[in-house]
Amino acid sequence: MSEAAKPPRPQFRNINITQIAGYRMPLAALVSIMHRVSGLFLFLMLPFILYLLDNSLLSEGTFDYLKGFASNWFVKLIILALSWAYLHHFCAGIRHLIMDNHIGLDKDSARKSSSGVLVVSIALVIVVALKLFGAF
Repeated sequence: MSEAAKPPRPQFRNINITQIAGYRMPLAALVSIMHRVSGLFLFLMLPFILYLLDNSLLSEGTFDYLKGFASNWFVKLIILALSWAYLHHFCAGIRHLIMDNHIGLDKDSARKSSSGVLVVSIALVIVVALKLFGAF
């Protein structure tokens, strides 16, 4: 076949910055992005968490001080955000490990597994929130 007779190849280009607001990502992409964001959040907060753990183990006095500090509603929201990050990152990580074994890579399975990750992680965060704010 000659060069003139070949049909033109489709061109795929990146979206423009003005098109981002109207671009609808699939649920699997959103879960993957949230997995990365939660991992970054946990990584950035790790020195602070380890500092608090170290101080809580120094003496009973510092433990009691940090226990009182953690009873503030704003601190409880931060603890809840850390809990969400950990639980979502854990659930999405299991999903990614399964997908690394070439299981559930088709579009329908990816949609189902990503919705499953959201349902399980949100349900676990609700349980943590209820416990954290004293419902039981």
